[in-house]
Amino acid sequence: MRYFFYILMLSLVLSSCSEYQNLLKTEDISVKFNAADSLYNIGKYEKANKLFAQIVPSYRGKPQAEKLMFLYSDTFYKMKDYYTAGYQFERFVSSYPESEKVEEAAFLGAKSYYMLSPEYSKDQTETKEAIDKLQNFINLFPESEYVAEANELFRELDFKLEKKAYEIAKQYRDIAPGYTRDFNAAITSFDNFIFEFPGSELREDALFYKFDAAYQQAINSFETKVEGNQIVPLRKPRLVTAMEFYNTFKSSYANSKYIEKANEMASEIEEELKQYNNNNS
Repeated sequence: MRYFFYILMLSLVLSSCSEYQNLLKTEDISVKFNAADSLYNIGKYEKANKLFAQIVPSYRGKPQAEKLMFLYSDTFYKMKDYYTAGYQFERFVSSYPESEKVEEAAFLGAKSYYMLSPEYSKDQTETKEAIDKLQNFINLFPESEYVAEANELFRELDFKLEKKAYEIAKQYRDIAPGYTRDFNAAITSFDNFIFEFPGSELREDALFYKFDAAYQQAINSFETKVEGNQIVPLRKPRLVTAMEFYNTFKSSYANSKYIEKANEMASEIEEELKQYNNNNS
């Protein structure tokens, strides 16, 4: 019945496009407010937004301003203008901290930033900002009905950062054989990933590919390198390091999907190390 009431009201006010144009031109702010409210309630957000925008300055300090500013902010969200929606909802929360709509506004403001987060392969500045906004919401309203969804959005964004860091490390590992033949960047990146995201579901993959990078670097290494005026061992220390990475991986994921491959690589390393042990005996 309420929906049909809005339809009836709008049919009287907006019987044609010219009626809407007249609304935009009228100086009667109460008529604009009521028409915009009705347009909002039947999903005509762009038209409602234009009317709200015209009367926002006139309603500052008035009792109706609270409702007006929430609806005005929400029209931007409904129109998928998330930059403006986030800004306007934050203004609402700041201006009306005692409003019954403050939790919803705070959540929709944070969610607006979530909606701006790009796919993981792109720059993640906006993702980090969205995570901060969602965390602030959760901290401010820990008992809110929106907390469960906020936590879900937070986890999704956090995983996006994990995926970004993991893929960068894996890319270093993938390009090294054909280009630099230096796996140090990959090893360091995997180390950083494991440190920053210790509970990641990608940790198993990261530990294996870290071992794999060290394995490839060791197996394809020269015996020695020159540092200053000295010749220092290169291949043996790298084999030992790779074996240490294998042991760490196996102790953490003895039943890993990678374990068979890892065992084969470890056996090869052990065979390579035997020659050094034999030479020392």
